[in-house]
Amino acid sequence: MTFPSLEEKYRTVIEKNTFYFYDRDFEEAYEGYLNSLKEVLLILKNRIETEGLKKEILVDIIRNKENGLRALLALTGFSNEYFKRLITFIRVIDDPELNKLIFKDKWAKPMEGEMEGEISEWGDSRIAKLIKQNEYFARGIVNLFFEGASVPIISRALPLFELKKLSIEKLSFKIEAMIDTLIRYKEKGSYSGKTERNPETYLAKLLKEMKIPFEKGDLPKLVEEEEIRKRTMDFIIPSKDEPLLIIECSYLVTTSSGQGDKSKTEVSVNDLIKKYYPNALFIGFVDGIGWYVRKKDLKRMVSSYDDVFTFHEEEIERFKKLSMHIMGAKEDAENRF
Repeated sequence: MTFPSLEEKYRTVIEKNTFYFYDRDFEEAYEGYLNSLKEVLLILKNRIETEGLKKEILVDIIRNKENGLRALLALTGFSNEYFKRLITFIRVIDDPELNKLIFKDKWAKPMEGEMEGEISEWGDSRIAKLIKQNEYFARGIVNLFFEGASVPIISRALPLFELKKLSIEKLSFKIEAMIDTLIRYKEKGSYSGKTERNPETYLAKLLKEMKIPFEKGDLPKLVEEEEIRKRTMDFIIPSKDEPLLIIECSYLVTTSSGQGDKSKTEVSVNDLIKKYYPNALFIGFVDGIGWYVRKKDLKRMVSSYDDVFTFHEEEIERFKKLSMHIMGAKEDAENRF
């Protein structure tokens, strides 16, 4: 068998390029889904214009229209994945005002096979089934979109970019609110990618404010002895050549099977640090609802660190004390010689 030359392979890609791949059958099927969302929203808009904005209308829509919930999410700008994270957050948090608003005692029961106190994230089918079977759950969701932004625990937990989506004006189809939704859809990717939203950026800023020196990158001994197993470190205090505190950040909002692999990797890294840098402390900033609902992976993850912190205010203060203590001990040791 003979294979094409480099030039022939190059010409194949250039001359036979389809530019934008698509499957026509899939495109047509998905257009049907999009049209369904549009029709549901038009029905909702018409009812609100004729009957006024009433919670009962939205409850009826999400319970009796196949894509009712998805249409509500489209109207407000919530992604399906973010909405599922919000439902998980509500199930986790025990706040009297929020509980009352969403009728939590009427629907937030453990899933079959789920132990009391353990939370597994609900999938689309579970949420859709509960909406149809439990009126209180449907009413709670509608209440969340009507009044959720006014509940302190919600307003503190959600970034302002997402909190603004819980708006009565959006449910009223007001032009200004629709423009706001369009802008947030358009800018979501850019917003998510901003370095200011990265916990590592926040931690770097914190260390600079505390005047604690740090570096990022590979530890020299690991590069020399363990090239395959080594990994780039988020923060090395005060330097790569003399590490006293090594920090890794893992803030996850979504969940994925990769979390298990990440936790296994950190266990291996801890072993290497203990071998080559026995005087260094290896700590992790492990936070986010993505870890909260993957308890087994979380336990493995935290086992790989000497200590673990979150970005909670109290934890930040505890981290400050630890890092200042380490740097103070270093200075005392240097002053003795």
